Amino acid sequence: MPLPTLPASPVADPAAVVAGDRYRITVLTEGLLRLEYAEDGVFEDRASTFALHRALPVPDFRVVDQGTHLEVVTRRLRLTYDKGPFSTSGLSVAVLGAVTSWHSVWRYGGPDDGRNLGGTARTLDEADGALPLEPGVAGRHGFAVVDDSTSLLLTEDGWVAPRDGSRTDLYVFAYGHDHAEAVRALYAVSGPQPVLPRWALGNWWSRYHPYTADEYRELLDRFQAAGLPFSVAVLDMDWHVTDVDPAIGSGWTGYTWDRTLFPDPAAFLADVHARGLRVTLNVHPADGVGPHEEAYESMCHALGLDPAAREPIAFDVADEAFLSAYLDVLHRRLEADGVDFWWIDWQQGAHSRVAGVDPLWMLNHFHFLDAARDGHRPLTFSRYAGPGSHRYPVGFSGDTVVSWASLEFQPYFTATAANIGYGWWSHDVGGHMFGAKDDELATRWVQLGVFSPVLRLHSSNNPFMTKEPWAFAPEHEAVQTRYLRLRHRLVPYLHTMNHRAAREGVPLVTPMYHRWSRHAEAYDVPGQFAFGSQLVVAPITRPRDRASATGAVRAWLPEGTWVDVLDGLVYDGGREIVLHRDLAGVPVLAPAGALVPLDAADVPPDDPVEPAALEVLVVVGADGAFTLVEDDGTGDGLDDARVARTPLVWDQAAGVLTVGPADGSTGFLPAARTWTAAFVSVADEVAPAVTVEAAPVEPAVARTADGHLRVTVADVPVGAVVRIGLGSGPALRLNEVARRLHRILDAAQVGYELKSRVLAVLTSDRPLHVRLSHLGALPVPPSLREALEEVVLARVAG
Repeated sequence: MPLPTLPASPVADPAAVVAGDRYRITVLTEGLLRLEYAEDGVFEDRASTFALHRALPVPDFRVVDQGTHLEVVTRRLRLTYDKGPFSTSGLSVAVLGAVTSWHSVWRYGGPDDGRNLGGTARTLDEADGALPLEPGVAGRHGFAVVDDSTSLLLTEDGWVAPRDGSRTDLYVFAYGHDHAEAVRALYAVSGPQPVLPRWALGNWWSRYHPYTADEYRELLDRFQAAGLPFSVAVLDMDWHVTDVDPAIGSGWTGYTWDRTLFPDPAAFLADVHARGLRVTLNVHPADGVGPHEEAYESMCHALGLDPAAREPIAFDVADEAFLSAYLDVLHRRLEADGVDFWWIDWQQGAHSRVAGVDPLWMLNHFHFLDAARDGHRPLTFSRYAGPGSHRYPVGFSGDTVVSWASLEFQPYFTATAANIGYGWWSHDVGGHMFGAKDDELATRWVQLGVFSPVLRLHSSNNPFMTKEPWAFAPEHEAVQTRYLRLRHRLVPYLHTMNHRAAREGVPLVTPMYHRWSRHAEAYDVPGQFAFGSQLVVAPITRPRDRASATGAVRAWLPEGTWVDVLDGLVYDGGREIVLHRDLAGVPVLAPAGALVPLDAADVPPDDPVEPAALEVLVVVGADGAFTLVEDDGTGDGLDDARVARTPLVWDQAAGVLTVGPADGSTGFLPAARTWTAAFVSVADEVAPAVTVEAAPVEPAVARTADGHLRVTVADVPVGAVVRIGLGSGPALRLNEVARRLHRILDAAQVGYELKSRVLAVLTSDRPLHVRLSHLGALPVPPSLREALEEVVLARVAG
């Protein structure tokens, strides 16, 4: 079969090129240069695994030829080159814009002194905490380099060609502290992230366990009874025959259903689909195809081999004929039964029989393109294979150790991956292996998973290592259940960010310094991250302190007013702070003016389709705008003829939230929707008023236990405009300091008399500095004192 290809425009506009006999400089953007050197004067114009698009709009630049030296100058950089073989003294790029006093000059072959902010890693297999990261395109000193000299080349017929490494091919990013723009330049050259299917943003259930079809159905029944939504069913390797003659293979590779477990695979898959879930199967392809496989004879015929010989067919990703048969014969027949996508579990390194051909990259690339056939929205699930891998989501980060160290590393690891454009990591939530049972660790990991690109519960085949919420103590089961429901409620927001990632080049999860790059504090909170355009998350990744019964995380709040949308506590920003939360809490912060659309259902369905009832979290105090993006699920998601957009606008001065009308392709949306505006921690002195198409309607109004004022209007036609008003200039509530202090002290593991004394001191009418000084003199454990001080000092007005 013909191999699919990626869209590519690899030949740069000649107007962007400055060349000599043995060098070529291409000004790709005002902050990105391609630098090539070849002794034979032959340069590479084919696409590579990293660079698909070099035919970009030519930026403004000037060339100054001083005879012995050449200068290329843009608004962002100044290249100086002696026209000879690349050397440390002869080739440099200075970053303009006063990024640092003296460090912001890249020199070819110069030392790497740690200025790169990091990218990601191929896998977290067996990681117990932090591990080294490959470089990204963001640098603390303003520059970064991607060396593309040895990457695979993509040929016009869809195949690949290795390089011999004799030519230098570098991409120098010189964006100063504009890290987000450096990532957008990466996407411009390497291609964008694709739009994921909406269902991929819900909860994934995965376990390495030999399920039977009936056992799996019973599990899904129990999930449904417990109100635990899942949108993807992941079947690990035991779906296929694993009891294999060692002379044939290890049993890890397989393409034949184990019918002792799944007597009727097609019926099983149809049942799972009917429940609203999609299915992915694990495949370890390294052992090739043995004679015991149902597809063996078909593979032999496809490859011109004699099936009577009963010889195993070796896995050879560098053979075009084998790869074509691998996709067409082995996988498509299983997809015809109902397999939606594949978990490519390649663990055998980066080498094949052809030097430079990485099997992992080949599998990711060709599986993803094959999944896009017939107009489907493609998805794969596999490990990272180097720069350019962002085009093939979702990433499988590997088999981590169950430990607090592993949990603490994952927020940083996930956010930093944005520096190489890799926006869709899926981790083994709860860890994969070793370690010990720790209910609190499991619960904190689920909370992090909710605010990760993809949430997938997973565990090893140890019979004691399970991740069903009911496997944990009741307190933990309740919290995990709440957060797994929250993940599905977040899908309207997540899917909008999914489109934003593909269209605007902004990953869902980014480090704080992408948005606040000029603030030193943004670089000092590695576990804190932006979660889409409206939220900042600081997950709790260490155990609760016994005295305070809270977990703590060091965070940084940029200038402005911030509200924890889960807790309702209001903070003054512009400071570093230690945030404390009990087991049920994780700091999810939104600035004044934030708008966050949610599914309004308390228990959302497994299939996270476009909901008939939506809730919009509104943080008053500043103007805000958000456009809810939905699509009909067909194609690649980028065709505007298949996309609906619903504007949400908050006017702070008027105190009015305007919703709609939905624009674009709306035929796949519910004909009418119920809209709820949930005003987070808004003051009591408001009088809600609602109009639909300018006609007054009577809303349902309620103040909830979490401090939200909920205003609901039902049956709004999709093309109508809803206005929900609170009156001019509504304000945030004062923090209920006394109530919050009592809650913290009530849970604290300290003496009762001390609790009473502390509460009396902190709720007295004495000046703040007197109360805090008095608190400091009492025998209060440090963690408890800090948790109390956080509440008292959260907001000056409160």
